Amino acid sequence: MRIWDIAPERLCRNHLLGEHRELHCIWVVLTRGKKGYSKHPETLRWSGRLKALYSRHAEQVSEMEHRGYCHKSPLDRRLATGRAVQDVYIDTPRKQLKLLAAKKCECAVHGG
Repeated sequence: MRIWDIAPERLCRNHLLGEHRELHCIWVVLTRGKKGYSKHPETLRWSGRLKALYSRHAEQVSEMEHRGYCHKSPLDRRLATGRAVQDVYIDTPRKQLKLLAAKKCECAVHGG
């Protein structure tokens, strides 16, 4: 489970769509008090930062639509509370670029 701290336009199809699914999972855990993945480090780093998570979702949706995907899973803006900026990282964005580069996928991660 991961929400990347890299611009969505740099993510390959698999990572963009996978992140979108995982973001919805985290959103449900944090907004509805679901227990699944509630202790996962990725979920915990978004606790108190639903405005930031909502913004990340908007970035994902913009990129998905740019690629021609039809997005049909909006988030409830009224639930977007807390901090608007995500500044807590499990891996720094620089390390995330290296992790993606090692996967040898189509993510545009070379050159920083």
